[in-house]
Amino acid sequence: MALDATEVLAAAQRCTWALADPGDFLSSEASEEILTVALSAVREDERAGYVQRLEAFADRHRGRLQELLRAYGPGSKPASHGRYMLAGQPESLIVCERMETAPFLLRARWDASLEELLLDDLEFAWGPATRLSR
Repeated sequence: MALDATEVLAAAQRCTWALADPGDFLSSEASEEILTVALSAVREDERAGYVQRLEAFADRHRGRLQELLRAYGPGSKPASHGRYMLAGQPESLIVCERMETAPFLLRARWDASLEELLLDDLEFAWGPATRLSR
């Protein structure tokens, strides 16, 4: 079963914590690459009902997500230095969920395709149970 990337992204965008100014979002090409890699870390047995699990994750971690956005998102001091570009991006909800659910798989897929610093920064800001950054 394949995941519908558009449906998953729409679910992530519905989460109020992620509604930073769209002008601050990464380019659509970068966003698509991040979404593709994050969704590739959703195992086959997790795909059915993934949107509902993502929404439940957002509800369960709403305060933590809001703090991530406040501390590291657009307009924050770290962001003003050009870091933490994923904080506040709708895709970052999926990345944070994967950091909690399948951290080793996410890191393997990420390292093969995207700049490590992006994931390292978000991992630091999120503070997952399993830290994989070097």
